[in-house]
Amino acid sequence: MRQALFAALLFCCFSSFSQDTTITKQDLKSAAKLFDISFTQKEIDTMFTDVKDNYENYKLMHKLSLNNSVPLSLWQSPVLPGMKFNEKQEAINWNIPANVSLPSNKSDLAFYSIEQLASLIKNKKITSVELTKFFIERLKKYGDSLQCVISITEDIAMQQAKQADDELAKGKYRGLLHGIPYGLKDLFAVKGTKTTWGAAPYKNQVVDEDAYVYTKLKEAGAVLIVKFTLGALAMGDYWYGGRTKNPWNLKYGSSGSSAGSASGTVAGLVPFAIGTETWGSIVSPSSTCGATGLRPTFGSISRSGAMALSYSLDKAGPICRSANDAAIVFNYLHGTDGKDLCAINKPFNYKPTVDIKKLKIAYAKNYYDKITDTSRNEWKVLNEFKKMGVQLIPVNFPDSGVYNFNIMDVVISAECAAQFDELTRYNIDDELTMQGKNDWPNQFRTSRLIPAVEYINAQRHRFLLMQKVNEVVNQYDVIICPTRNSGNQGAITNLTGHPVVCVPIGFDKRFNLPTSITFIGKLYDEATILEVAKAYQQATPWDEMHPEMFKK
Repeated sequence: MRQALFAALLFCCFSSFSQDTTITKQDLKSAAKLFDISFTQKEIDTMFTDVKDNYENYKLMHKLSLNNSVPLSLWQSPVLPGMKFNEKQEAINWNIPANVSLPSNKSDLAFYSIEQLASLIKNKKITSVELTKFFIERLKKYGDSLQCVISITEDIAMQQAKQADDELAKGKYRGLLHGIPYGLKDLFAVKGTKTTWGAAPYKNQVVDEDAYVYTKLKEAGAVLIVKFTLGALAMGDYWYGGRTKNPWNLKYGSSGSSAGSASGTVAGLVPFAIGTETWGSIVSPSSTCGATGLRPTFGSISRSGAMALSYSLDKAGPICRSANDAAIVFNYLHGTDGKDLCAINKPFNYKPTVDIKKLKIAYAKNYYDKITDTSRNEWKVLNEFKKMGVQLIPVNFPDSGVYNFNIMDVVISAECAAQFDELTRYNIDDELTMQGKNDWPNQFRTSRLIPAVEYINAQRHRFLLMQKVNEVVNQYDVIICPTRNSGNQGAITNLTGHPVVCVPIGFDKRFNLPTSITFIGKLYDEATILEVAKAYQQATPWDEMHPEMFKK
């Protein structure tokens, strides 16, 4: 009800200025100005007692604590009426090379692909214990320089690595991730570890649960060796211990919020890591650090056991050094445990040797037109595809004509503030490291003034956006789009739930830092964008370039 909304908001508006929480009719008139609405005096007189009654009801609600893991009863889905998808899972022909040797320079092992490491382990040229110790040594050597490590899970790692070796000795091989070390963004719960969410108020928090992604990787035989940093409560690259660095230049941050996952993977501290994205938190640090980041279709991977920031937007995905590695990891992750009712299990029919000339590949001409310097790396990507024999199709990807007000800001702000209601209500947010205008404490407070009606209507506009974007995306196998300076693409595709993968494409001229391109795909078609990304990486050297300071 309208009057119920005002009561809740008035409490937030006025209680911070005075200990007197008495609601007056003038309060209602003042509050109405914030919401682009007005009431006559007669309307205010009529609604006044209901407002006060609801205010008392909210106070009762506030006495009941809500754990971060309590979900909404409204389930987001990217699927529109009438959509149909392939439901048959086909066999994937992975190529584990047989002739992989240990490098003469042991440090080079840090940048081996998952397939190369899998070959070494499967053919018993190195044990999982040896490989795990190697990467743990690198974490200890470089973790502080990058400020990317929250905790090294050495005991868990050695137990899992030994188990992997014991199983292999008995002839049991779980697949490509058997015995391979990796890292988790520290918002995934793992029993026996702290799960800090990168935020000071939670730096000693222990969640007695195993997240879905951890469970799936454990079942695949992978070895958890580290929990990586994230910007506090999944924003940016500042956490309670400092700022995670860019491995190409330590003067710069890694971006976030999957800060440590991207930084550590690019620096060769792990073969791969898991991140999450609500609005840019996989793509942004992957682009900034030069990783290959896969943000899957919304609902492709269950989020159970992960910190919830925005139930209708949160997604988990792999951060790797190549598209093929990302495909391998996603193959073991996609699906659901039934605990996340937004998540479903769809086939992942990845074909490592697909002929991309047979695919219908477009590029976002309207976004490219904004890049007037045709010598930039984004334009070189198109030329590379033309060299590969691809007939690129220009298309106007939805932008300001469709996304004509900031839907994302309304949706994400309201949902995030709700998830951390008590942090704001009881001033626990004062403990967070960052306290600027664009940081969570201020954002959570500001979000208290979003009317419920506006949040709901923003979600309705989101549905219309989903329809319009799918009309375009469904015509093509892949759409190539600049990652940065590309208008609203990141917000739009996060809202619609479409999968994207970003890959490095060279370095900028000013700062000599990585640049990237994004491939956008159809819902639940992670396979095709990864196939196209792999083809691009096979034709270019960028995914095989590594920061010099971490090659030692």
